[in-house]
Amino acid sequence: MILRPVRDTAADAEVVQELAAAAFGEAGPAGPARERAPLRLARTRHLARTDPGGCWLASVDGEPVGAVLSIRREGLWAPSLFAVRPSAQGKGVGRLLLERAAAHSRGCLRGMVCASDSPAAARRYRLAGFTLHPAMRLAGRVDRDGLLDPGDIPVHRGNATHLHLLDSVDRRLRGSAHGPDHELMMGHFEELLIADALAGSGYCYRDGGVVRLLAATSKRIAVRLLREALARVPDGVEARVEYLTAEQEWALDVGLEVGLTPRAGGFVGVRGMRPPTPYLPSGAFL
Repeated sequence: MILRPVRDTAADAEVVQELAAAAFGEAGPAGPARERAPLRLARTRHLARTDPGGCWLASVDGEPVGAVLSIRREGLWAPSLFAVRPSAQGKGVGRLLLERAAAHSRGCLRGMVCASDSPAAARRYRLAGFTLHPAMRLAGRVDRDGLLDPGDIPVHRGNATHLHLLDSVDRRLRGSAHGPDHELMMGHFEELLIADALAGSGYCYRDGGVVRLLAATSKRIAVRLLREALARVPDGVEARVEYLTAEQEWALDVGLEVGLTPRAGGFVGVRGMRPPTPYLPSGAFL
C-alpha cells in the first residue's frame, strides 16, 4: 500500500469524491453526498492547499482505496473526511490513513470531528482519543406558524467584511478561528447571516434548506439566528439541521416548535475540550 499527499488538482479532487461516494453513498447525514458536488471538489482542493500534511490518499497496486482530509486551525485539529472503499475495509487502510493525518495534529491541544453512524468510524475516532457524543438531526418542512419571533435582535446578511467577527466568535466557542475556511464557505453556501448586538454576536450559514454551521456567544443569539435561517428556507424545501448533541437543546426546542422531526444521526467527537455551545458544527469544516 502506498500513501501520498492529496494534491491541489482536479484529478485528485475527483478521486477523493469517488472514494467518498463508494464509502458513504447517499446514506446518513454525514455522508459527503449530502454536500453538493462543487463544494466537495472545492473543499478537497482547499484543504490540499491549506493542510497538505493532513490530507492523504492510499492506493494498492495503483488503485485508490482510501482518503483522509483533515484541518489544523490555531491549535484545533479536525478530520474533515475519512473514507475507505468497502472492498478495502478491515485491512488496515483506515488505521494507516488516520495515523498519517494525525501526525498533522502534533501540538494541537484540541480536536473535533463529526462522524457518521459507521461502527468502524466510531471505533477509529475513539482509538484516536476522541470522546464521542451521540448526535441528532432535525428534518422536515418548516411550520411557519411556529416561527413567531419578536425579532428584537436584528439579523442581516454577512460578507467578507465580517471575517473579524466570525473569527472572534469561533475563538470564544471552540478556541480557534476557521480562518480561510470562511472564505470558501461564503463562496459556496447560499447565505451568511450575522447578528451583532448588545446581547452578543453570532453567525449562521444556510444553504437551501440546510443549516450548515451556526455559532453564537449566547443561546438567545443562537435561537434568533436559527429561527431566521429556518424562516428563509424556501417553501416546499425540506429543512435540515444536523449534529445536535445534548448540549444543543436550544436548537432541538426550535426545531420541535417549527415541526421538524428529530432522529438519531451520528456523533460529534471532541478531544481536549467539551462540545462548544451554542454551536452547530459543519460536517466538512467543523
